[in-house]
Amino acid sequence: MWFSLAVTRFLWDKVTWERKRFKRNSPSRGLVLTPQPRLFLIYKTHSRPRRLSLRLAFMWKGKSAVTDSDSEFVDLNPTITYRHLLSHALGVKDPLRVIALCDSDAFYAGCEMVRLGVDPEQPLVVSQWDSIIAVNYPSRKFGITRMDKVKDAQKRCPNLVVVHVATYKEGDAEPEYWENPDTKTHKVSLDFYRRESNKIHNMFKESLPAGAELEKASIDECFIDFTRPVREELLRRYPHLAQAPPGAADTPLPPPPTTVTWNANLVSIRPKDDVANNLQESSTSTLGDPEPEDSLITWHDVALSVAVDMMQSARDQVRTKLGYSTSAGIARNKFLAKLTASYRKPNSQSVLRNAMIPHYLRPFPFQKIRFLGGKLGNAVAKEYEASTVGDLLAVSLDEFQRTFGEDSIWIWEIVRGIDRSEVKEKPPNSKSMGASKNLPTPVTMSCEGPHWIRVMAAELTLRLNDARKISPGLWPRTIALSTRQGWSATQRKQAPFPFLRNVTIDAVAAAGDKLWKELVGPLNSTKPLSTKITHVSLSFNGVEAGEVNQQGIEGFLSKAPSSPRKRKRQANSDDEEIVETLPASSSGESGPKPDIDYFICDRCKRRIALPEELTMFASELDEDTKKDALGSLRAEHQDFHFAQDLSKMPSDDERPEKPNPKWTVQPRKKGKHKDGGTNGEGIERFFTKR
Repeated sequence: MWFSLAVTRFLWDKVTWERKRFKRNSPSRGLVLTPQPRLFLIYKTHSRPRRLSLRLAFMWKGKSAVTDSDSEFVDLNPTITYRHLLSHALGVKDPLRVIALCDSDAFYAGCEMVRLGVDPEQPLVVSQWDSIIAVNYPSRKFGITRMDKVKDAQKRCPNLVVVHVATYKEGDAEPEYWENPDTKTHKVSLDFYRRESNKIHNMFKESLPAGAELEKASIDECFIDFTRPVREELLRRYPHLAQAPPGAADTPLPPPPTTVTWNANLVSIRPKDDVANNLQESSTSTLGDPEPEDSLITWHDVALSVAVDMMQSARDQVRTKLGYSTSAGIARNKFLAKLTASYRKPNSQSVLRNAMIPHYLRPFPFQKIRFLGGKLGNAVAKEYEASTVGDLLAVSLDEFQRTFGEDSIWIWEIVRGIDRSEVKEKPPNSKSMGASKNLPTPVTMSCEGPHWIRVMAAELTLRLNDARKISPGLWPRTIALSTRQGWSATQRKQAPFPFLRNVTIDAVAAAGDKLWKELVGPLNSTKPLSTKITHVSLSFNGVEAGEVNQQGIEGFLSKAPSSPRKRKRQANSDDEEIVETLPASSSGESGPKPDIDYFICDRCKRRIALPEELTMFASELDEDTKKDALGSLRAEHQDFHFAQDLSKMPSDDERPEKPNPKWTVQPRKKGKHKDGGTNGEGIERFFTKR
């Protein structure tokens, strides 16, 4: 037994040493483990034979040999049949799928150039305080980046135009462009860029052919699924494909055309050489013969060329009518389209053919892929000593899942260019709207909070009113206030936000002040706080479209008839007729006075006041509405006394039985999930919950 274990240890140490020596002497080559064959060592323990397996077979294979093969990539040239072309059940595995990503070039800077009418060749940057947040392409020729400070950028380019983003200050209903905004009193606003983004998005909706799916990915990006309109265009251009042979729907399509005209940049077969020489500056080219195996045109190439023309037409509309420059990438899925969009910028579009996918992905740094640039990417790079996609192609799916869990199949697929995510149109408005401020000077007293509450209330009011212009029934369920000191835990308070006819800064600020009072302290208190507040935010949550014909609070307080209503009741064994006089209309003289928000009950002598939700927004209600509210409150209180009187009457009805304990809903016990413990065991442990 000990001899066998010693042999095992010796062989394993030998393999480890050889691997390090080989890698040190030949850094361009790699050591690839293969699961077969295995060396089995037999030993006995307690008179029972056991087998100890050790993987000792290695295939010494250079990285260059690995990357020269396309075996790691799947479906590069799938067989396309009549069923694929004529099917109406389109899905993410459709071999004719065509996806595009359109990206606005230097979007914030582009918005300011359009607003100011700046010459396209004029260097311009957008700043936020003393930092640069957007750089147009003429400025980049001077080496200016978003990492620079404004003063450093002006030294590199004396004629540089610097535009500070619009800001709010207390008392402003809308943001303005100030010459020297102060971070101690102003708050940055991105409302102008959101509006311009919506204009571009709506222009794409109008310009794209029917059947194209549009998904807004960010403020300056959108995905477009051209699969359906491209399919219809193929049938129009090639009518002989519209009818499959009788009983042979799975027959492959006839050969496609031998040449295709591209109105776009083709991603090069040799990306390093192409980038170095800065080739293919023209936007129109015909497919040449870069490699013998890549020269054949496929039906998916034809579909890509059709989508190129559709994308170009939509981009031209945005450029002509709105003045914005855009770039697009077109490929077979969302992941590849996003990578391709940045291939030739600005004001261009690029195409990634299936045959070019291996050549484009292998030298690509895998940590630049979304979700692989943080802790997960660092862990993968350390585990496999890898830096590019090509380095990860030698790692098997079993090895990924053994190290990073079952969900790591996503890594295995994405480095092979596989992405099955769909293009789905998102609702035009998010379910939350927030305004936040990192305070340069911490709030140390409660009385310092209302200033920032009102500044953020102005931004929320503008955003909600803009959204309600598109969806009039849109309204938030709650309003929330959050404060934080540094990176400590966030303190949060929220409350319902009642529906009003008009949203005003005063109404939002009043709700924010109430939350501040409950969360921090009195609004006029000068007593030092126990903790210094360095971050404050005000937000609307649960923003949804209301019910049809939804109306404000005053809509539920309808005018009551002035005539008395009679009803009989029995009380104290004496029959009497009770006459209840309901509140008079606004034109009458009777009823509660409009200058107060309560009344004194004649029976119980209690002070009955309007709900706090109404008194908070008393300035928004007119006198008639307030009078009707008090009248309805009085009638409701009288009904309460009437119900009490009825409860004192003798009754033969029995009390309801106690509920059966078996029918009661038991609270669900907390415990571990059936699929695992409370702590993540897969790739989810590399992500932080927000």
